[in-house]
Amino acid sequence: MIEACADEDAAMIEAAAADLFDRAVAVAVADPHQAQQPIWVEEARFVAQAVAKRQAEFAAGRNAARAAMRKLGGRNVAIPAGPDRAPQWPIGWHGSITHNDRWCLAAVTRGAAHLGVDIEAATPLNPDLLSTICSPEERARIAGSDQAMQAKVIFSAKEAAYKAQFPLTGVLFGFDHLDIVIAPDSGQFQARFVRPAGQFAAGDRLQGRFALVQGHIVTAVTIDPAKE
Repeated sequence: MIEACADEDAAMIEAAAADLFDRAVAVAVADPHQAQQPIWVEEARFVAQAVAKRQAEFAAGRNAARAAMRKLGGRNVAIPAGPDRAPQWPIGWHGSITHNDRWCLAAVTRGAAHLGVDIEAATPLNPDLLSTICSPEERARIAGSDQAMQAKVIFSAKEAAYKAQFPLTGVLFGFDHLDIVIAPDSGQFQARFVRPAGQFAAGDRLQGRFALVQGHIVTAVTIDPAKE
């Protein structure tokens, strides 16, 4: 019964995540607490010295990515990590991998679009982190009884936006580099660059979506260079 419930949760999270994209994006979810298919030698090198938990999460994430690629007719291939720790996708593919303590989730697509996806437990943000994650303007915008929960959505949105922009810019930055405006009723958010990053100027905006599903927040951002 427990395993059946877990499978149902995974399926619902996978479906909700897929609905956050408006293009041919495939999504797959994996459970890092379950036995995983062996990862490729090129991948294993990256986590050879990591603790068992990190190795399990890494394997689940790569296996989820391969499962998602197969949905779009892709082959099983290695997805090693680069010097910057980001996944190195096969030519013609882009994607994003995320995990929390419960699930690993991967989203992939063919073509030029870049993806960013994030999953977090749908629990209020630790109050001690509020001023680190959210600017004074963001905190004022979400003031109220559910501020800590909305702050968690902002945290996840910033993670997804960062992951989407990084393959294009190669720029590392912190939470204060983006300003997030969330629209809870529509499940959408906007990420505005406060400072430049690569080809993005201060004031440029990325559009994103989020969903609350099975006790989790899932956020997604797509950047299509052809439309920017």
